Order: sequence, then C-alpha cells, then structure tokens
Amino acid sequence: MAAPLPADSLAQLFTEARTHRAWTDRPVSDETLRALYDLTKWGPTAANCCPLRLVFVRSPAEKAKLTELVSRGNRASVSTSPVTALLGIDLEFYEHFDLLAPGSNAKSWYDTTNERAISDAALQSGSLQGGYFILAARALGLDCGPMGGFDAAGINAAFFAGTPYRINFICNLGYADASQVRPRQPRFSFEQAAKIV
Repeated sequence: MAAPLPADSLAQLFTEARTHRAWTDRPVSDETLRALYDLTKWGPTAANCCPLRLVFVRSPAEKAKLTELVSRGNRASVSTSPVTALLGIDLEFYEHFDLLAPGSNAKSWYDTTNERAISDAALQSGSLQGGYFILAARALGLDCGPMGGFDAAGINAAFFAGTPYRINFICNLGYADASQVRPRQPRFSFEQAAKIV
C-alpha cells in the first residue's frame, strides 16, 4: 500500500467518475454484486460495528414498488437502472460485537437506551461504509447514481419490515449511458475548503 494508484485508476474512482441517471440495458450479475459487498465490508467503522445493510432491488416487481417510493424526478433513473441498492443501517448493530469485536466489550461503550445516540452512531459508520460502497462499485467498473429524494418510511415498511434496519440512501448501479451525462459541476478549491495547521 505504499505506492499511489496510477492516474487511470484515480480517474476511474474520482476525477472522471460521475453521478449517473441514464443507463444501458447491460445487466449486473449476482457475482458482481457479491464482489461489491466483499470489497465494501473492509471499510472502517467505529469499533468495527459494520451497521450497513443492503438490499439489491432488481426484479421488475420490486423495482416497480421502489419506483413509487422515490421522488418524481428520480423515478425514471430508478426504473431503468439494472439494480438499485438500498443502503440501510442496523439500529441494533451493538448486538453483533461478539462476532465483530470479540473480547472488546464494545457493547458496553454504547447506551442502548439512548435511541438518538445509537441512531447517530449507526448513521455515521453506515454513511462511511456507503462511501466505500461507491468506491468499490467504481473499482469494479460499475457506474453509480446515489440519491436522496425518497419516502423513507415507505421504503422501511416495504423493504426493511420486521427488522431494526432503516434506510440511509439509495444508489442506482449499472453501466451508464455516457451520452446522457450532465456537465460536471464545480468543486471548492483546497483554499476554499481546507487548511493545514
């Protein structure tokens, strides 16, 4: 890990990567989705709590159900993408420390009666895993369309019922129609957004 990645790899992950909204009909295989999770799981989380929970929505019936639960402006992208990933968080992540952090007594670090603190902890680590998810997808040659703009309660009821999981964000996955990409928007310069002290 001492050598920087080559420029073409950095371009694929960052400088040339885009948020996509239009898709080709090329499918995404089960093997690719498994490989995507197997890369994502190595991202860091607090005390290795790993709260990310995924549902890959691909079947026409489930896609139709999901499409009704996203904002009107997101419906075409969701309905035409090969897969839409629901990135949820487990609000009972602390129940898995015997497996994920054996011998650490990590559960005692969390006040499990404080719902806000538990939700904040799950959201922070789950969002960190979500960032790794996007990078892992790009590393595997997938294009991504992460988005908000959905009925969270509806998604929780439709896809996470009977679990302690709650939606964080959704991300379309597939192989983009590059002819439909929007112009890249500006970013802040280092001087505008960072400092070295």
